[in-house]
Amino acid sequence: MNQLDTTRQAQVLMALCEGNSIRAVCRMFGVGKNTVARLLLVAGSACARYQDQALRNLNCKRVQCDEIWSFVGAKDKNVPSEKQGKFGMGSVWTWTAIDADSKLICSWMVGTRDGSAAWDFMQDLAGRLRHRVQLTTDGHAPYLQAVEDNFGTNIDYAMLVKIYGEAPEAEKRYSPAECLGAQKRPITGAPDEKHISTSYVERQNLTMRMHMRRFTRLTNGFSKKLENHIAAISLHFMYYNFVRTHQTLRMTPAMAAGVVTSPWEMSDIVKLVEEDRKLRIEQGRENAKEANERLYNPHGPVLGQ
Repeated sequence: MNQLDTTRQAQVLMALCEGNSIRAVCRMFGVGKNTVARLLLVAGSACARYQDQALRNLNCKRVQCDEIWSFVGAKDKNVPSEKQGKFGMGSVWTWTAIDADSKLICSWMVGTRDGSAAWDFMQDLAGRLRHRVQLTTDGHAPYLQAVEDNFGTNIDYAMLVKIYGEAPEAEKRYSPAECLGAQKRPITGAPDEKHISTSYVERQNLTMRMHMRRFTRLTNGFSKKLENHIAAISLHFMYYNFVRTHQTLRMTPAMAAGVVTSPWEMSDIVKLVEEDRKLRIEQGRENAKEANERLYNPHGPVLGQ
């Protein structure tokens, strides 16, 4: 990675953010696989730390949350017996929270899909919001206790529970079941019924699958290591929040949310990576494994330091 100049690093990171796999990037730029993987790790680490500090005191009004499935190493049925039940191999879930107005990804977490993960995710989200918001989630039961414990009564919370039918026999394997309808269920406070929706966060799931090869279905580009998976997600959300212009907003989500006043370039992320590396060296954190130990803790939010 140290042999690549700033321009080449920016090109490699841009290619990764636009849905290319590591091997594809290697072929495109004539760069070694290990070099690309190391750049991804340090960039993802720096992006997570920066956003952990920048995405605070957010002036959100309506927030939508969801979880998106992926896997690391192998699907659950193919995980070796000695590694079954261990987080980091098999199914992995990414929890996301999006501001419905600015389209900013306020918080995310990589973990399991149980109550403990839901609690950690809601704790992180609650600590980033300036004031009371309207929150909408799907009907996933662990949200109920997690929202109550971390927001109390200081929230207008509702669930959107979708009702699914059976998928056609020929499409059961690759297509989702047909959605027959949805029920809006107010839980806490007084949520505005017309804003009880998860449309934006579900559209964000598609953006993730289009921009990260690891999330694309039916390919061999899936993550082989958990740390690479988390780093790719951190880099993606940095690109999405700060670099990529939203087609509807005509600006980046970070600008729309008032976090920054101008869009970033990919070269700015490269500079951020270098500044983060120097800072960690000054703090005596040269060892990447030690520096990222808490960042890659599966029991807490990615952004939580």
